[in-house]
Amino acid sequence: MSKLFIVPTPIGNLEDMTFRAVKVLNEVDTILAEDTRTSGILLKHFEITTPMQSHHMHNEHKMVARIVERLKSGETIALISDAGTPAISDPGFLLTRACVKNSIHVECLPGATAFVPALVNSGLPNDKFVFEGFLPVKKGRQTRLKLLSDEERTMIFYESPHKLIKTLVQFSEYFGEERQISVSRELTKLYEETIRGTVIEVLNHFENKAPKGEFVVVVEGKNK
Repeated sequence: MSKLFIVPTPIGNLEDMTFRAVKVLNEVDTILAEDTRTSGILLKHFEITTPMQSHHMHNEHKMVARIVERLKSGETIALISDAGTPAISDPGFLLTRACVKNSIHVECLPGATAFVPALVNSGLPNDKFVFEGFLPVKKGRQTRLKLLSDEERTMIFYESPHKLIKTLVQFSEYFGEERQISVSRELTKLYEETIRGTVIEVLNHFENKAPKGEFVVVVEGKNK
């Protein structure tokens, strides 16, 4: 029976790969990978020999219709990203939506995604939260920050090392220097680290220690 599997992959530590994920990737006809070179390392490690095809943000729009037709013809296909769960700040949404519209069964396996451990170990309220992913680079960035300055739920952001300082400075301007935040980097990897404190304290830390790795920033919501 045709089916699209959404398969999370480890965000750093290969031991976080699930038995079920390995089984599915071995059994499907094709694996759609964000970067076949990166995913090739993962598949080789787990001795998965299923054929791979590139599926990333630059070709996703063009490929969706073709993939849907293949699924309709009876293929089983798995979608993976470079790390974590597809469609969470990665390609996947367009294909999933197209499959749903075409009554093609979609099954998403549970697995790794960076914002969950960052939120849980932040020490900030996690009963209600909003995932913002990456802020707009230029257009709409200030508008978004102004809107979020009144957000009462805990907020979660992804950020790259070369933009972290700029983002923390803007958090200080829009949310206030004393807002509590938690910054996690290199989650599940050898140099995993979480820095907690006020915005200004964490900003001072990274001004004295150059940011390296991939970051998840968790920000306390506005007090009522």
